[in-house]
Amino acid sequence: QVQLVESGGGLVQIGDSLRLSCAASGRTFRNYVAGWFRQAPGKEREFVAAISRSGSTTYSADSVKGRFTISRDNAKNMVYLQMNILKLEDTAVYYCAAGTMRGVAGLTEEDYDNWGQGTQVTVSS
Repeated sequence: QVQLVESGGGLVQIGDSLRLSCAASGRTFRNYVAGWFRQAPGKEREFVAAISRSGSTTYSADSVKGRFTISRDNAKNMVYLQMNILKLEDTAVYYCAAGTMRGVAGLTEEDYDNWGQGTQVTVSS
């Protein structure tokens, strides 16, 4: 098990950039796939981006492709989500997740068994 703590959320304007960070506990974090999910008010939690254990393979949702980039630094036990050209519809609580699934990376909530507490991102006009 790993514990995850997100940071970096806040209030920004349309078109701004923001970088979310996720700090993981434990020396075996490199053995976990990692991902970011988000939940907007009144909506289900949805997949945003995922990254493989080594960081060499990434996936992102169509809604954020070309704007958001997931990365990780296993030496620091960190996962990041760089968010550019933010839109109103990006407003949500963003969650970091880690899992021990067998595949390259997880695209669904069921692939993850460790979750952070979430960080709020609000995009205003």
